[in-house]
Amino acid sequence: MNSELDQLEGKIKDKSAFIDDIYTELNKVIVGQRYMIDRLLIGLLADGHVLLEGVPGLAKTLTVSSLAQVLSTKFQRIQFTPDLLPADLIGTMIYNQKSSEFTVKKGPVFSNIILADEINRSPAKVQSALLEAMQELQVTIGEETFPLDEPFLVLATQNPVEQEGTYPLPEAQVDRFMMKLHIGYPSQQEELEIMRRMSKTGKKEALKSVTNVKQIMEARSLINEIYMDERVEKYIIDLIFATREPETYPELAELKPWIQFGASPRASINLNLAAKAHAFMNHKPFADPSDVREIAIDVLRHRIIPSFEAEAEEITSEIIVDKILNAVPVP
Repeated sequence: MNSELDQLEGKIKDKSAFIDDIYTELNKVIVGQRYMIDRLLIGLLADGHVLLEGVPGLAKTLTVSSLAQVLSTKFQRIQFTPDLLPADLIGTMIYNQKSSEFTVKKGPVFSNIILADEINRSPAKVQSALLEAMQELQVTIGEETFPLDEPFLVLATQNPVEQEGTYPLPEAQVDRFMMKLHIGYPSQQEELEIMRRMSKTGKKEALKSVTNVKQIMEARSLINEIYMDERVEKYIIDLIFATREPETYPELAELKPWIQFGASPRASINLNLAAKAHAFMNHKPFADPSDVREIAIDVLRHRIIPSFEAEAEEITSEIIVDKILNAVPVP
């Protein structure tokens, strides 16, 4: 077993070297935001979509577009608006007068990385068209079905400030995102650096590509080989079941009236995959409880629906997850 792990470790160190190159390159244009970059890379490696929530001006769009540049992948930014139609997203049939035939015009969803900016600004029809593409990895236009390019990663942003004229994503649809991130403000030192960099007019720093689609797909297949002990797998299941049946743990009995719905089976799948991707990014051949705990809040925060009692007491899903992580025994 040890020799197998040693071989795997050598392979992972070789195949994950591009991760450090990505950080180095992105630091040329992005100040701080290591947490956001980490989670975007986990989503890319674990084949999971990411929902980003944060006030305007936190470099969400800049980070995503810069990431696409260094990955050498096709990138499309779609600004969601109330008048957007599903055809604006997936494409439509166009009548060609010369040939007297209908031809397919593909939409911006046919890219590797999609930035769905302010996804809650568009009505349900448009949201569901994108979410269907995320789930099925294919799009039907007219009578033809087209597979989407791989890798296919949707990074959707939500602005939590404005509620007027928005269409919140239903809980069942939010569940399709592997992770939901809360992007915070930079520190004083980071903001000073941002101000100095962005106050310069003229040409911005050019980014060079440090990897390609082939390398990303190889990394994805290697993540399946990362070792996870049965005790760590059981730990993931314990965490998920603690969100559904907190009364089974004496320390968590108080959570029962605070949780309306616990995490779905997608949570255990995504927690497993994200923990392995986190291990890969740290050049490790195995995923341990520290990898699980590191990304648990991002995988679970949008999958636990607090009850009215919890909202009345200002108990958020993050507080619930924190209590569960502190109470469930770590193997």
